Amino acid sequence: MSGNFLTIPGDDPIQRRSRSSSLTDLISAFDNKAQAHTELQKITAFSGSFDKNLKPTFSKDEYGKPIPGSKTEYRGAEAQARVCTEMKELCEIINEYGKSPCKSLLPPELKDATKVISFGELIHIINLHLIYNILFQIYTVISDKLVGILLRTRKHQLTFFEGEVLFQKRDDDVPVFLMQPIGDIRAYCDNKALQARRSVSPMPN
Repeated sequence: MSGNFLTIPGDDPIQRRSRSSSLTDLISAFDNKAQAHTELQKITAFSGSFDKNLKPTFSKDEYGKPIPGSKTEYRGAEAQARVCTEMKELCEIINEYGKSPCKSLLPPELKDATKVISFGELIHIINLHLIYNILFQIYTVISDKLVGILLRTRKHQLTFFEGEVLFQKRDDDVPVFLMQPIGDIRAYCDNKALQARRSVSPMPN
């Protein structure tokens, strides 16, 4: 038998060099990633390789933010998108179960309110002289973080209520106002969720 027994019949030398180059690039990329991970562990306080003599440096824009392209960044974006969805669902419930407020009884800053619902159980809202359904009883399909989501919706000017935070029983008679048409709220929340997901790369491996 003639020829080198290690040579694949019909194997082109150019193809062999191409495969060798691809393998070298793959090994180099793996080594670079492994080295970057090792360096990261040295400045990560919770890792077994933490070196207290090394101090990480961050720019003002990087401080307090996850590493771009990391799973932490991805999970944060997904959590933000879920919050936007919960905000929309909460506003949907207020829109469905709330009542149209009496505009003549509202102060100027609430003239744009479209719906209102009480925070508590069958409480008479003094300013509007109406009785509404309890928000705590209706709010069962979203999550158990009602107050947190309510605060988020107020921050985004989707709802309004008085007080820093609401507590069941104590604030049962506090009205919660929906401040925009539900169609605008749907579009706003969907857009915010889409922006959150687009702000990061696809889920890292």
